[in-house]
This record gives sequence, structure tokens and C-alpha cells, in this order.
Amino acid sequence: MSDTPVPMATAGRILLVTGMSGAGKTTVLKALEDMDYEAVDSLPLGLLQVLLATPNRTLGRAGDDRPLAFGMDSRTRAFDAEEIVQTIKRHRDAGDLEVRVLFLDCAGDELIRRFSETRRRHPLALDRAAADGIAHERELLAPLRRWADVIVDTTDYSTNDLRRVIRERFGRGDQDHLTLSVTSFGFARGIPRDADLVFDLRFLSNPHWRPELRAMTGLDAAVGDYIREDADYGAAFDKIADLLETLLPRYRHEGKAYLTVAFGCTGGKHRSVFVAEEMGKRLRSAGYSPSVTHRDLKGQGVDAEEFRPEALPDVGAPDAAETWMDPA
Repeated sequence: MSDTPVPMATAGRILLVTGMSGAGKTTVLKALEDMDYEAVDSLPLGLLQVLLATPNRTLGRAGDDRPLAFGMDSRTRAFDAEEIVQTIKRHRDAGDLEVRVLFLDCAGDELIRRFSETRRRHPLALDRAAADGIAHERELLAPLRRWADVIVDTTDYSTNDLRRVIRERFGRGDQDHLTLSVTSFGFARGIPRDADLVFDLRFLSNPHWRPELRAMTGLDAAVGDYIREDADYGAAFDKIADLLETLLPRYRHEGKAYLTVAFGCTGGKHRSVFVAEEMGKRLRSAGYSPSVTHRDLKGQGVDAEEFRPEALPDVGAPDAAETWMDPA
């Protein structure tokens, strides 16, 4: 009945999220849903017994081993905190189901400020001051607060703070909450819409201007060897990798669910493909599980139309070459 973390191994299969109106129940349920919980908000009291008796069938998830989270508070129809406590206690005593209770608390002054900022009325004080509704709600919820397994006071928490606390306390140990994608692309076709971090590799020597490499891609060893020979490749690659290894834990800590790292060259065929593959290997060795894709690797139609052989500068003029769009 404190802020002591409850690891998933002992947190049980069902989590009741309750507490003061305005303390963050909706934010918590959304965070739990992102953590692969089956989340239900505003569960009617009459369905509580049915849910606890057959949790998977009730939600249509037969055979699903995901934990369940459901929200109940004073706005629930026929709300009775003591009845909820006794219902859960019966299942605990019978040993047929693990249920834990998370209670979200918050100082009255902060709750008043939140209701004022959102211009919402307190559900128990529709025609009175919010302070009256808050005081009445504390009385109604007292049995649940006394009996809660975890109490989280959100008075000083931002939304991001609260989501982070929930991940730390109720996160499933077998999950990596950051889905990491690494992709290559060609600037000739535009930057990927879902890219979070974009690295421009057009400073590297371009294999396209080597006739024997032009038809190859960044997946071919000869192209990779050519790119590695660039004097600036090694240092640049290491610095980018170091930056990503610094940023990724912070993104995960802040609750970002998806991150796409994009590497671009002119046509998305050589340099970006090679570096994306190498960065995928580097990140895997650092403990991440990135997916690696190549957006423009097979898109040769545009190249054939936009880059006519007669328009290409002399292969031996790398400075001039960089002023031209190329399919690499």
C-alpha cells in the first residue's frame, strides 16, 4: 500500500485502476494499453463479477495471456467502493485469480487547478464548487485507497512523468517498449514521412560513378568495400552510432513507442542501403532489435526516366558529379 514497485512477475493478471477524478486514470490506461495490456475504461460495476469470473472470455480474448487492466471510479454507475473491495477479496481468498489495485491520488489544490484549466466540472460537483466534489469523492473512495496495493500520487507529475512511472512499475519484462526501425531512402523521392531521425550520406564517395559498381546495390560486398575506403566513412559512422546509442535509451525512457532512423543518399540504392545494413548490425550488438528496410532499393523506373546516360558528367570528375542527381 505504497509506492513500492510491483514487478510483472507478482503484479497478477488483472489490474484495477482507480482513484480521484482528474488524477490521471485515462493516461494510465493508455500507457498500459501501449504496454500490451487489454485495457477497459469505465467498467460498469455490474460487470465486475463477470469479468473476474471469466476475464478472457468476457473480453473476447480466449487463449490470450495478456494481462487485463480496467478503470473504475466514482463516475461508475452504482459505484460502491466497499463492494468492489469485497468482490476482489473473495477472488483473492479463493486463489483462483490474481487482482491488484492501483490507486491514483492527487492533492486537492492541484485537482482544482486541473479542472479549471480543462474547463471541466467535477463529476460529483456539477452545480457546486469543485472542492466540494473532491472532498465527497475522497470519502467515497476511502475503502479502495486503504486496500490498494500501489498508491501513486500524481500531484507533481506531468503526463510524461506518470506514463514513465507506470512503465517502471507495471512493465512486462519480456517487452522492449521502443519499436526501432532503420530504413534507407533516396532524396530524389523525398524523405520518408515517418522518419524521426534523418542522416544525409551524400558526403560519401558515390559508387554510382564507378561503372563496375553502378548496377550493384549497397547489399553487394564490392559496394560496401568501396564505401569503407572513403576516408570519412569510419569516423562518421562511429559518431552516428554513438549518437543513436545515447539517444535511444532516452527515447525509451520518455515512452516513445516507435522510432524510425532514416539514412538517405541521392537515389537510395548504394550508400544509404549499405549504411542502414551496417547500422542495423551495430544496434543489434548494442542490445536493440531494429528492423532494416530499403524504401527505394527496387524503385528503378524513376531512375531510368530521370537519369539518362548522355546527361551524366565524366566519371573522373567527382566534384561535377555531386552537382547532379543520381540514382545511388
